[in-house]
Amino acid sequence: PIGSWRERAADALELDPGDTVVEMGCGTGANLPYLRERVGPEGRVMGLDLTRGPLAVARQRIASAGWDNVHCCRADATAPPVGTQVDGILATFVVGMLPDPAGTVADWLDCLVPGGRLALMDAAPTERPLARPLNAPFGLFVWATAPGDHHAGRRPSRDLARKVAAARRSLEGSGEDVTTREFGLGFLRVTAGSRSPV
Repeated sequence: PIGSWRERAADALELDPGDTVVEMGCGTGANLPYLRERVGPEGRVMGLDLTRGPLAVARQRIASAGWDNVHCCRADATAPPVGTQVDGILATFVVGMLPDPAGTVADWLDCLVPGGRLALMDAAPTERPLARPLNAPFGLFVWATAPGDHHAGRRPSRDLARKVAAARRSLEGSGEDVTTREFGLGFLRVTAGSRSPV
């Protein structure tokens, strides 16, 4: 089902052929095909990531597909080298790793052209009553996969939920036409909104 979630995140950007879209934290480039499909060969897709290994995989994916309008570069998502002419920005599973997710989301909105859209796909503990018993194993998964040293007082799943909520509030407070859709029993959410057209 992860492919369908990626499709929905890309759809939330409402891209048109010829648009320019940037993925913050593109990793191995799993979202790049969905983004390129929407902007077409006349559009531009840029993936940014700080990690060399995944970027190498993304570049190989691009080369194998023969896309000359899709590029990746090593860059920090908190200071993206994209100017202010971007039609769409996608960030999947990124805001939970940012030191200031709310501020970064506000900065990403400033990178968009008026009416451009930002979409955030993130995992966080579910709020659905029937699925809440699954929050405990989800928390163990986050604890096992979270970077850094773990100690008894640290709750990575709580930190993740706090950061995801801060990013969403920032988009809701600064963006327009903001929508949130839930998937995977409420553990996955896609929140998308537009920069003000004026």
